[in-house]
Amino acid sequence: MAGGGKGSGRPAKKKSPTKGTGGNVRRGLEGKGATPPAHMRHWHKDKARTERIEREDRTGGRSASPRTPVRARRGEDAPEYIGGRNPVLEALRAGVPASTLYVAMRIDNDDRVKESVRIAADRGIAMLEVGREKLDRLTEGAIHQGMALQIPAYEYAHPEDLVTIARDAAEVPLIVALDSVTDPRNLGAIARSATAFGAHGLLIPSRRSAGVTGGAWKTSAGTLANLTVARAANLTAALRDYREAGLFVIGLDGEGTVELGDANLLDGPLVVVVGSEGKGLSRLVRESCDLVVRIPMNAAAESLNAGVAAGIALYEVSRHRKR
Repeated sequence: MAGGGKGSGRPAKKKSPTKGTGGNVRRGLEGKGATPPAHMRHWHKDKARTERIEREDRTGGRSASPRTPVRARRGEDAPEYIGGRNPVLEALRAGVPASTLYVAMRIDNDDRVKESVRIAADRGIAMLEVGREKLDRLTEGAIHQGMALQIPAYEYAHPEDLVTIARDAAEVPLIVALDSVTDPRNLGAIARSATAFGAHGLLIPSRRSAGVTGGAWKTSAGTLANLTVARAANLTAALRDYREAGLFVIGLDGEGTVELGDANLLDGPLVVVVGSEGKGLSRLVRESCDLVVRIPMNAAAESLNAGVAAGIALYEVSRHRKR
């Protein structure tokens, strides 16, 4: 049997004293006390923010997985961005309010780029040369062709201002109100028709509605620069106020009992209410209208796009007013 010890006939080897921990283990088992309140744990928030910024710099503002893009929620006072060479040039030509023109590094310098840069310089708009990842992030992955235009948050008017604009111009008021139109492109198309047929402004609700965003500016082809948009906290209350002010309110709906061309008072002070494509006018808005009219069309077409319906209605109003 190898080694000494009991029964081996040899004395056991004397063990050296074991080195202690100085109480560290015991103190470690006691815990660190209660977790501090959230407002005192600043290190966690700062660390998370730092990690998020580093992650966005690596991925261009998107998650690593292309199937689950991460988009920051825009606040109402956040700027908007128009992407694409033609939309940017059209916006600059139309005098759309802009604060910064972003141009990609080593961009193919065609005529649209040259004219955009020239207009921006003449108007005193700041110009920045940035990487394409920055442009991807600003335009949220939309096609930008190496150019983006930053426009400030839109300043909405009060609903009463639209009537004041008409009266100051000594004209019969014509206002277009939108009920649950959530696509900014439809808002832009309606703004284009409203400008073409002499409307004095658009009225939109503050909730469940498209706003004056980059997409709306793009579709309007710059006409939003010449048309006032008002926003109401309560659309039905605003329509009631218009009626009390002497305006006639008509709603466009496929289930209307009167054809648009047969409606009376189209040449008087008027509010035309356009509903969404899918649901039309909401119940409360319908009840707030003096008359609900329909656009006659072939039965094979179930409904019209909101922008198309608004254009037809405004043309009919314009025709009546020129009689």
